[in-house]
Amino acid sequence: MVTAFIIGCEIGFWILVLAGLACRYLLRMKTLGAILLLLTPVVDLVLIIATVIDLRGGAIATTIHGISAIYIGVSIAYGHKMIKWADVRFAHRFAGGPAPAPKPKYGAEHASYERRMWLYHLLAWLIGGLVLLGMIWYVDDASRTESLLAMLRLWSIIVAIDFLYSFSFSIWPKKAKV
Repeated sequence: MVTAFIIGCEIGFWILVLAGLACRYLLRMKTLGAILLLLTPVVDLVLIIATVIDLRGGAIATTIHGISAIYIGVSIAYGHKMIKWADVRFAHRFAGGPAPAPKPKYGAEHASYERRMWLYHLLAWLIGGLVLLGMIWYVDDASRTESLLAMLRLWSIIVAIDFLYSFSFSIWPKKAKV
């Protein structure tokens, strides 16, 4: 059940984004478009409530429950950035807006970009980690929440590897091909 709900929430998030952008640019209903875009965090709230209810109802935590916490962290940390990314492309395609600026590929600008992206990842990890720890605390049964702690450990390793990758460009900047 939780797996389908996570997929449904991801679909719901993008439906709200696309509907908000369509209202804003195609239908010229800016207020309705803004309301739809502002509703995207509600999807996150519904997902976390459903996950906690499932766990509190006696379910043994699985990787899927952990993924719901990761989804929340990523959605909150990157949500505004994802909506802005879609907005620029939608405006360019359907409303004559300027072309999206490409991400920097070389030099100090690329290194700075990679560091910023790691900070977003760190924020997602902090939020998702707090949600995972909150689930573990709320269920209060270590035998039923082992996978949540394992998920937090794995994600911590991934964030550390991402740090090394992202900050490596500060030491060894990527150079344009000649």
